[in-house]
Amino acid sequence: MVLDLMLIALAITLDPLPLMAFALVVSSARGVWKGLAFILAWLACFVAVIAAVLLLTGGEPLPPRSPPGVAGLAVKLAIGIGLVFYGLHRRRLMREGAAAPAGAAAPPGPDAPEEGAAEEAANRAADRADEVAEGLDGSSVWASAGLAVLVQPWGMVAAGATTVLEADTSHASTFAALFGFCLLATASLLAAELYLVFAPERAQARLLRLRGWLKGHAQQAIVVICLVLGLYLTGKSLYQLSG
Repeated sequence: MVLDLMLIALAITLDPLPLMAFALVVSSARGVWKGLAFILAWLACFVAVIAAVLLLTGGEPLPPRSPPGVAGLAVKLAIGIGLVFYGLHRRRLMREGAAAPAGAAAPPGPDAPEEGAAEEAANRAADRADEVAEGLDGSSVWASAGLAVLVQPWGMVAAGATTVLEADTSHASTFAALFGFCLLATASLLAAELYLVFAPERAQARLLRLRGWLKGHAQQAIVVICLVLGLYLTGKSLYQLSG
């Protein structure tokens, strides 16, 4: 369980979309407080999901061959397969986008509108988060908290929830693992917030430059994260179901 939680948390903290939104939040007026609200709401999502799972299981791991245990593994398998297909889908869109300039002089084929619509749909979540974040300059900290919920990678959070089904709260190490999951999943945001507190002007400038770099490489990062985590979850779930 611990290894799975740490891998999922690492994938969450490396997801470029939340960090891109966070960079815009902290560059607005009262950025430190809005960044803190963003992080607290981000953490609250993890705590709420973990608490709900522990209430469901009573703090005891599900028996591996029981119907609930098999159902939990099946859900985890479905999430892993979903991440793999999503990563492959984003990879296909990247290739289509890279090939488009080479065929720009050619007349558009019948599939061109469909490809454009697919690419637009793939980037909709990032664009929506950017639009919300860019309008935060005169808004309250509650809007920043709401944005944290919006950009939460819920597919990975759901994978973490299926892993928490194995948690045994009778051991103190379980609480340490859950705390480590929340901390690691928030590590990139915490590092940015601390940098902003101690060097606000320099931090804002560097975070905005980082956001610009991430915007040009976000698709590649998402593809790698989804494929690696998805393949791991799929392989381990199949092993446990067949064991």
